[in-house]
Amino acid sequence: MTTQLDPPRTRRKPSAPTFGADVGASLVVFLVAVPLCVGVAVASGVPAELGIVTGIIGGLVVGLLPGSTMQVSGPAAGLTVLVASAVDQHGLAVLGVIVLGAGIVQVLLGLSKLGTWFRAISPSVVQGMLAGIGLVLILGQIYPVSGLAQPESTWAKFSGIPDLLITMTTTPEGISGVALAVLALVIMAAWKWAPARLRLVPGALVAVVATSVVAALLALPVQKVEVGSLLAALNLPTAAAWSSLATPAVLGSILTFALIASAESLFSAAAVDRMHDGPKTQYNKELVAQGAGNAVCGLLGALPMTAVIVRSSANVQAGAKTKLSRVLHGFWLLLFVVLLPGVLAFIPTAVLAALLIQAGWKLLELRQVVALVREHRSEAFVLVLTAGTIVATDLLIGTLTGLAVAIVKTAVEVSRLSVRAEHGEDHVWVKMGGNATFLRLPRLLDHLEQLPTAKHVHLDLTMVRHLDRACHQAVEHWAAQRRRGDCTVEVALPARVG
Repeated sequence: MTTQLDPPRTRRKPSAPTFGADVGASLVVFLVAVPLCVGVAVASGVPAELGIVTGIIGGLVVGLLPGSTMQVSGPAAGLTVLVASAVDQHGLAVLGVIVLGAGIVQVLLGLSKLGTWFRAISPSVVQGMLAGIGLVLILGQIYPVSGLAQPESTWAKFSGIPDLLITMTTTPEGISGVALAVLALVIMAAWKWAPARLRLVPGALVAVVATSVVAALLALPVQKVEVGSLLAALNLPTAAAWSSLATPAVLGSILTFALIASAESLFSAAAVDRMHDGPKTQYNKELVAQGAGNAVCGLLGALPMTAVIVRSSANVQAGAKTKLSRVLHGFWLLLFVVLLPGVLAFIPTAVLAALLIQAGWKLLELRQVVALVREHRSEAFVLVLTAGTIVATDLLIGTLTGLAVAIVKTAVEVSRLSVRAEHGEDHVWVKMGGNATFLRLPRLLDHLEQLPTAKHVHLDLTMVRHLDRACHQAVEHWAAQRRRGDCTVEVALPARVG
């Protein structure tokens, strides 16, 4: 009997109605992608052109490959913290090697049919990971709003807030940056009340255009995005960069990039699949496609990519019918940068920081956190611990900590053991149920040692679903001790002892 992890997909024949819908949707996704590609690159500490290169590859390479129909890939705000840390630790020259290695790992994971296993990760860990990323993103981007470089460590970001507030309220650049950022956030928040036809234009694009016009008309003293030639910005790995593959830190970064990017892409796939009635994502093929895209990004020294929920949801809501829309969005990005590269130079960096602050706020999902605290406190504890550890340390340590705690919590919950004892004049009957694992060994021994002295003891473990070796040995050892004291001990074991 064979199990097919990825169901076959039906091919959609192209037609005039779907072509027109896909072209329109591709333009909407393109308008969403432009400011986010630039903003993620700037926040990651790399040239803005590299973010656009990743967006182009996400459309023209990943968009053509099988896996998902509606997902749109590109540089993600969720990887900003990870990229900035890698560039700071290893240098920009090594970024391409890390991204290429991560892409190869993703391809291998997909070919090994491991894509569907990413859905087995605890939702509280995923939500905590996203919340932690959101907190770090917000904490880092409040500095570029005033034209300041964000500090490297979390402690420095917190300790620098008093000086940041002074800069925001006393310097022309700080005041102007805050005003533009607030204006951008207000426009994006209020855009949901605009007429339906106007809402086809993304609120982020409206905010960027409006604030850029205001900054230009008033000649505000704020920093602007610097965009040059895409070819000149390419960061092809050098021989020295390839030699860094021998270092454990770079190998660790490769695995971290691969796992986080894969998880984010496949979690996004699950969310996007619920938004439309078309063909669903083939997880293993999608993982291979994401890996191929990251491999190309690595060869060009660009940013890593994931499937991005913001662009993907915009694609669905704009009426896309086939994968043509996501391919065309990459083509529009390429055409825009080739023909109109100077337009991006009008965008204030404070506005891009505002876009990422809003993205970080959305990642927090405070309403879901509050609901989780009310309904499932243990799950909420895992979420808060994961997010807090990410903020205090880094993304990898925080995520692994959350996974470890979630596994232990689940192990404790599923290893519940019930013990019921009945006493007679010279008999004791003990009936156990549940799972007798080493996690419950102290409780099991406490119950056995507290049993009264009797001539006959009957231990009924037939209702125990799982009796591991530690508990089995403990029961046999206790029974042997009682037998040496002139006591008859009968032990009825379950059918299987592991």
